[in-house]
Amino acid sequence: MWKKQELKNKRRLIRPFKIRPLFNITEKNVIKVNCFTEKNVIIYNYRGDNMKKTYAVPTFLSSDDIKRVRNLLNMTQKEFADLVGTSKRTIENWESSKKEITGPIVLLLKMIENNLDLIEEIEIPEKKLPLRMYYMHNQEICTLIDVDDINQKIMIKNYTKNIMYRAFGINEKPTYNDYQDFLKERCFPETRDKLKLVLEDLGLPFYDPFMIIKRTEGRMAEDNFWIRIEE
Repeated sequence: MWKKQELKNKRRLIRPFKIRPLFNITEKNVIKVNCFTEKNVIIYNYRGDNMKKTYAVPTFLSSDDIKRVRNLLNMTQKEFADLVGTSKRTIENWESSKKEITGPIVLLLKMIENNLDLIEEIEIPEKKLPLRMYYMHNQEICTLIDVDDINQKIMIKNYTKNIMYRAFGINEKPTYNDYQDFLKERCFPETRDKLKLVLEDLGLPFYDPFMIIKRTEGRMAEDNFWIRIEE
């Protein structure tokens, strides 16, 4: 009987460890807690079949961590603040602080450092053509579209992997004609009943898809897509 109980205890001890949970822990479900202050990681070992997911995330950051990642990205404090959604003053405070830095920035910094290519993927490139527009879904940028109407040139960059959310779907090199068709799809048709009255309400003298979209933002009743124009 004693050997049987000893075997159960050994099995319990070799159970895999779970890393830093993002939920409250109680004494009832924790068998063992190991603290590694050098790596700022807490490892928990749970009992029971209904284990909750845990994550290998540091419990806090230091000022050196903030500086290291920012320098790795070759960003100014202002650029880095814009990236992580805070103010330049906050970055300055973090980089001069001797206290532990906690909060959402801990996970965000880990994700950035482990996925540096992601920064290039989400970066907004310098505007090279006269007109820029953003194809949006709610507040998410789906496709950036740069246009030169005089030379009939178009350049795009997609920010979503969901082709249903992209302005041109699977077409990653659309032509100027594709762009014109896209504009027509985002406004009411030229064959609409009482077209003149609708145009008058919009303050337009004639049917022009681009001008209609400037007035309506290309919003349609049946979806949450719209177009933001930057000239």
